[in-house]
Amino acid sequence: MNSLIRFRAALVRTLLTTSKGISTTCAIGNDKPIDEIFQQNAVPYYEKEETTATKRARLMYQSRKRGMLENGLLLSTFAKKYLDDFSDKHLHQYDCLINVPSNDWDIYYWATGVKPVPPEFNNEVMDLLIKHIKNEDKEFRIRQPDLF
Repeated sequence: MNSLIRFRAALVRTLLTTSKGISTTCAIGNDKPIDEIFQQNAVPYYEKEETTATKRARLMYQSRKRGMLENGLLLSTFAKKYLDDFSDKHLHQYDCLINVPSNDWDIYYWATGVKPVPPEFNNEVMDLLIKHIKNEDKEFRIRQPDLF
């Protein structure tokens, strides 16, 4: 059994490094940190032409479907609580916050205070998110809120 696991790990490592150019270690062959590689390959953010109602609906959906459970729970409960009351300025700030960073762990670490918030994301919406995550009212948040 152990030899089968080692074979599969070696096969996956070989496939990733040869076909996709993905490193299975902390740095690529040219000694660039992994975060720089992801930033170079990140999809650029473009402001969308949409109505405010459509933007709210899109942001609610994107808050729920993050790809990591921690942010899905935090951002969906945050969006359910605050999104309907946001002005256009706040909607734009929230849109940038959840769509510009290429790594969802950054959002999580900024909001929980593990890493300092970069100046471009240090705004009113981030302050609200940090306050929401502190959960001073001890709300029960073990599942995402219902959509309707």
